[in-house]
Amino acid sequence: MVIKNLFALEVLDSRGNPTVEVHCELDNGIIGKAMVPSGASTGEREAAELRDHDPHRYGGKGVKQAVNHVNVELANALRGMQVTKQREIDYAMIDLDGTPNKSRLGANAILGVSLAVAQTAARAMNMPLYRYIGGINACKLPVPCMNVLNGGVHAQNRVDFQEFMIAPHNAPDFANAIRMGVETFHQLKKVLHDHGLNTGVGDEGGYAPDLKSNEEAVEMILRAIEAAGYRPGEDISICLDPATSEMWQGDGTYKFFKSDQSVKTSAEMVELFQGWLKKYPIVLLEDGLGENDWEGWQNMTKELGSRVELVGDDIFVTNKDILQQAIHEGVGNSILIKLNQIGTMTETLETVELAQGNGYNCFVSHRSGETEDTTIADLTVAIGAGHLKTGSGCRGERIAKFNQLLRIERDLGDRATFAGKGTFKHAMLANGPAGEHATDA
Repeated sequence: MVIKNLFALEVLDSRGNPTVEVHCELDNGIIGKAMVPSGASTGEREAAELRDHDPHRYGGKGVKQAVNHVNVELANALRGMQVTKQREIDYAMIDLDGTPNKSRLGANAILGVSLAVAQTAARAMNMPLYRYIGGINACKLPVPCMNVLNGGVHAQNRVDFQEFMIAPHNAPDFANAIRMGVETFHQLKKVLHDHGLNTGVGDEGGYAPDLKSNEEAVEMILRAIEAAGYRPGEDISICLDPATSEMWQGDGTYKFFKSDQSVKTSAEMVELFQGWLKKYPIVLLEDGLGENDWEGWQNMTKELGSRVELVGDDIFVTNKDILQQAIHEGVGNSILIKLNQIGTMTETLETVELAQGNGYNCFVSHRSGETEDTTIADLTVAIGAGHLKTGSGCRGERIAKFNQLLRIERDLGDRATFAGKGTFKHAMLANGPAGEHATDA
């Protein structure tokens, strides 16, 4: 199981932008491959993608340099190594790059190799990837947090907040959870249509109607949940990702840049979310404040941390050193896990281990520029994350992850468990099944 060769090529992601695909070939003929996603709303401290900046190709977004780094420098360095030595391989690439953010070789080149190595090792061991990474106890299927309404930088409308998700948690298994979510997604289309609103979809498959306010987005979703025959808060709850780093003004305030142009302080943002938690069945709040508002995050955690899952995305960027600081200073209670934020499988798993060892939840995520690669579906089961977000009820690159989880559930058979309400148990205990929401919204 020795690496014979690594080779990469430039392929396209779900937005039609170039990305890196890496193939790993062993001396016994086994080949595995992986593709790298790309984000639009990115944290300042993420590992750095390498783009060509050639204006004559793909508007400067080509990745031929990253491809060449795989085909030459990384292939030469890793050739002859045992494919199962993931940690050794990943740290060899980090050392070879020599920068703090993988900017010389490119995080897209390094991650492509890292994921291809993991895929190939699993094939060589004749194991599914989730079992190769997670071992024999990897059996928990996640709640699919489906991004059904888009705003912010992901849509051209008047909604400031970026993602409005539904979490179908009151199901016996993943297959029924995804059915509940998809049924609600289709009912949402009817609700929007009945209100004369656009039902085109954004980057992640969610609808992007030109609603009057952020709150109206929540109310439309509640109507859809009920139209699908489910109870808000009991069967399906709401998760939010306002992506407030996009609203941060740098002076301690946040501007609602797409709706009413109002400005709020960190404390006022927390008050806003407190009101929403009382009114609506919200169980998860991601990036409720911006990545540079560390003091605001501390206050938000004190005020809301016992009532809702507070997920750090831009502020943590899947980085164990930043997470360690957050644990020490009481910031958040959950971390978003994005492989390409940190750049290797090993570093991702180290961050997961630190989070879970300190009582933080892990919420696995796709990127807005996705591919048909399904690694994150296996990763979610491998680490027992309990919930993931990978888009809405449409678009092939999103559905690919859901379909992989259906396959994993079938593969596990009677050993499969579903995370369900337990994923959000502290929020439900604190807020009740539906907060103070009245179902006539």
